[in-house]
Amino acid sequence: MSDLLSLRQVSAGYGDAIVISKIDLSLKPGESLAVLGRNGTGKTTLLNTIIGVTRHRGGAITFAGRDLSGMRPDKRALAGIGWVPQERNIFKSLTVEENITAIASPGPWTLDRVYRMFPRLKERRFNLGNQLSGGEQQMLAIARALVLNPRLLLLDEPTEGLAPIIIEELLAALRSIIRDEGLAAIVVEQHAQKILGLTEKAIILDRGTIVHASSSQALIKDSSPLDQHLGIAGKKPGNSPLRNIRLAAVAIHKQY
Repeated sequence: MSDLLSLRQVSAGYGDAIVISKIDLSLKPGESLAVLGRNGTGKTTLLNTIIGVTRHRGGAITFAGRDLSGMRPDKRALAGIGWVPQERNIFKSLTVEENITAIASPGPWTLDRVYRMFPRLKERRFNLGNQLSGGEQQMLAIARALVLNPRLLLLDEPTEGLAPIIIEELLAALRSIIRDEGLAAIVVEQHAQKILGLTEKAIILDRGTIVHASSSQALIKDSSPLDQHLGIAGKKPGNSPLRNIRLAAVAIHKQY
């Protein structure tokens, strides 16, 4: 099966600054990737580069066999890349339903289907974007990306700053979207335990380069790369953060 997304020796950044350097990665249709790393290691820049809002400084990006070089972000979205940025970027002066229908494209993800995925949004369909909680805004941002009917979904820190009960709802939805529906996805996350149970592959970024790449299950079983590159210091085997990450990731995988 040919690659859906391919990055070959990609370097990019903002202005004169190069933030990510010589990145190589690929995703086949239906595959999912967790992008891990400390703050400031280039995780968000990697997603921004795929969607086209950074300054391209070298290498090649192809999506569904098309060269993305020079393609505007809106054209990349129309080509099949859905993007949920950290800022969410919902229209706060429009209602929930207007936010969703304003950008919808024909396909299996419809207004009714995202309402079934996120019942809270249906309950608040006449509320304005600025009347939603942070968790509801995140659900709306994901719904807006889904109704574009993308072939690849980019999610940047989707659980950041949310209450635990909302995080559980979002993780259940992402499990359905990524694992059950088989939508290809790249999920940026600082906290590995939240997403390793949902994705097939994982990379760790440090100083703008990939310093570890493996299956997510391999990283769950052997968490030493997380200790090395994310600075998670284990103490006693029975009560170590590394062990907690493994247990949490396995629990997420089984629960959803």
